[in-house]
Amino acid sequence: MTLSVYFVTPDGVSDALVLAAARGGATAVQLRDKCASDAAMIAQARRLKAQLAPLGVPLIVNDRLPVALAAGADGLHIGQSDGDPARMRAALGPDAILGLSIETEAQLAAVPPGIVDYLGVGPVRATATKPDHATPLGLDGLARIVAAAAVPAVAIGGVGAADISALKAAGCAGIAVVSTIAAAPDPGAAAHELALAWRHA
Repeated sequence: MTLSVYFVTPDGVSDALVLAAARGGATAVQLRDKCASDAAMIAQARRLKAQLAPLGVPLIVNDRLPVALAAGADGLHIGQSDGDPARMRAALGPDAILGLSIETEAQLAAVPPGIVDYLGVGPVRATATKPDHATPLGLDGLARIVAAAAVPAVAIGGVGAADISALKAAGCAGIAVVSTIAAAPDPGAAAHELALAWRHA
């Protein structure tokens, strides 16, 4: 799986916006919706999975294991309060993608070996997208966690195209964004800009 441009959707995202991002250059999509019912999210995940698969872009469901399983999503991403990673892995099976959010070095030290495929590390900076976020790590804190991680890590939280060189230097496998793509006048062009910046950094 290529994590270089990892698009995390806002609540209520349209299928069209997700597909524009994927066609523009997003290499992975995390369907995150804190408001939708499980039934609505399953239906959307099934639609998106069918449309993203030909593009080679995996669909990862945020937080909701039953949705990921029912929709046949490529994987699941969980936060620190979303349950035990080992239990999630057992439910998903060995072939699904499992991602985990990491906010501190202590959380990284507690990750069970051989269970998760990648980490979402952040927030790097304060971000309005998630007002209840943990204390920002800054680039130095990010680099320490990434260096100690046994699996690839993507940076999230207040990062954009201008940070890509620093994120690559810190050892990140990619950049995760929400509003940089979702709030752009042209989401596909925004994803393309990130993809080009990553490639050339």
